[in-house]
Amino acid sequence: MDPVTVVDVRAEPVSRRLLTAEIWVVFAVSLGASGVQALLHLIASLTAPKALSHQQALIVGSYAPGRPWIDLAFQVFGVASALAPVALVAYLLLRSGESLATIGVDGREPVRDGVRGAALAAVVGGAGLGFYLAAYYSGANLAVVPARLPDVWWRVPVLLLSAAQNGVLEEVIVAGYLLHRLSQLEWSPGRALTVSAVLRGSYHLYQGFGGFAGNVIMGVIFGRLYQRWGRAAPLIVAHTLIDAVTFVGYTFLHGHVAWLP
Repeated sequence: MDPVTVVDVRAEPVSRRLLTAEIWVVFAVSLGASGVQALLHLIASLTAPKALSHQQALIVGSYAPGRPWIDLAFQVFGVASALAPVALVAYLLLRSGESLATIGVDGREPVRDGVRGAALAAVVGGAGLGFYLAAYYSGANLAVVPARLPDVWWRVPVLLLSAAQNGVLEEVIVAGYLLHRLSQLEWSPGRALTVSAVLRGSYHLYQGFGGFAGNVIMGVIFGRLYQRWGRAAPLIVAHTLIDAVTFVGYTFLHGHVAWLP
């Protein structure tokens, strides 16, 4: 029997130039592009005849009204395609000899991640609602409509899927991946945190100035916790819970409480 040849397939260190290019590419096909689109939406809203508070920003809506099965297919496809950048990040981490576990996206600490995420969701979610209402009633924000789906059997499951998609996409890319890569580029923690937080705010500009400011603050909190914990998993839990309560809560409360626009 011929001797087995062992090949060393360990990844070579990635240069600073390639890491920088990689970051630009990832955000060009994901949340960076969303930030530019959100800015254009804000400009369109500011130049519209109506005041910001008299306009609406819909987050999860119907793609095929009156055709629930086609609508469901669009919803599922939308969630799956939105997660493609996460797959890209996972691949790029593997290419550099790392993995999603490197940024704390794994099942090593399920109880701790769950407790941290739930506590963070309770604090940030409650404060975020108050901040949004203040921004809306001051005229600095559009009326955000978290969800407007037909009353069919898949409405709540799709809203929960959308919430999980937002949590995974944003926390893997804007918190875990970006802060990890900027650390490898030897950026200071404060500088990296500022970029991450402003980027998070940028793709919420379509909601108005309140949406931008509120998400910058959220970005500072979430980003700092990632830098401290080294784990994106609790941030995913928190973000998913916040959006799930927002989407489902709005669906069942809108029109029944006076304080909700």
